Amino acid sequence: MDRIKELLEKLKEQKLEGIFLTKESNVNYISNFSDEAAFALICEKGNFLITDGRFTELAESLCKGFTIVNWHKFDRNLQKAVAIVCKENEINKLGFEKTHMTFDVYKKLENEAKSLDIELIPTEGLVEELRYIKDSEEIENLRKACKIADKALEELLPYIKPGISENDLAAKLEYYMKVNGAQSIGFETILISGSKTSLPHGKPNNKVIENGDFVTIDFGALYNGYISDMTRTFVVGQPSEEQIKVYNLVKDAQEVGLNSLKPGICSKVPDDNIREIIKEYEKFYYPGIGHGVGRELHEQPFLGNYGTKIIEAGCVITVEPGLYIPGWGGVRIEDTVLVKEEGIEILTHFSKDLIILK
Repeated sequence: MDRIKELLEKLKEQKLEGIFLTKESNVNYISNFSDEAAFALICEKGNFLITDGRFTELAESLCKGFTIVNWHKFDRNLQKAVAIVCKENEINKLGFEKTHMTFDVYKKLENEAKSLDIELIPTEGLVEELRYIKDSEEIENLRKACKIADKALEELLPYIKPGISENDLAAKLEYYMKVNGAQSIGFETILISGSKTSLPHGKPNNKVIENGDFVTIDFGALYNGYISDMTRTFVVGQPSEEQIKVYNLVKDAQEVGLNSLKPGICSKVPDDNIREIIKEYEKFYYPGIGHGVGRELHEQPFLGNYGTKIIEAGCVITVEPGLYIPGWGGVRIEDTVLVKEEGIEILTHFSKDLIILK
């Protein structure tokens, strides 16, 4: 319940009597709920998980310290349920997540709130600030998600050869993640080959792997609500000198980025240092070189030339520099990394040496 205590302290600072959470990752973080279609209302007098009849039994088993509210019993009106819970718990100033509530939901809630003299006050980032530093349980979940991804890629490797399609490989990889313990995939798998590897977020299709292709795989496993994120790039058949050169440059750049991470630095610093390594190819460099990862794939802090956050011990961050040369191909190497008081722990362990697949 420490998370709730910390959130209540933030509410006091902003002179709020309660907060209505609508963002799924924030609801799940604060309540331990593990599914969709749920909302949370937190106040001094109690904690409420608001869902419908499909999920009440699950919520009762998972959300200890919460009163479960089935909004279908309030004339199937979510906003009415929220307003009545507020009135019953003497909440006259209710915060809401302004960047995560749709206009339609807001207007309906506003109508219900007005009828009961409840003031709606927009907030931003209150729960995200709590999620910035991961606790020991979160870190263990992320370690497990990374371990599953490592194992799945190891099992996929023998199938990466000429003649197999990107779609076939992506399906096998996602299967191996699930049989190794993932709840699901963490995000849509990027598995691309040949000149398509110049697309940072290219999508797999029926293109078949050919000799001389780079194969870039960016993927992650979802475990207990937490997401791993890893990218590896391989060569099928004999690599060219240019492929070896670009690959090694990215590998060196990633090492510099990893070595830059420590508590107290600005999230812009790793990008500054990487640019010194890739000067010759800088026009092919994408400056977004990493991001926080946890219950969401992309969280603060974001690493890049636009970074403003201060890295702290307990942040879990990806480091993923890449070079993307249109019409030729590209290389990205990415790890999920835990920042510690002294040094870092790389949570994704698959080899980063250039692997040549025959």
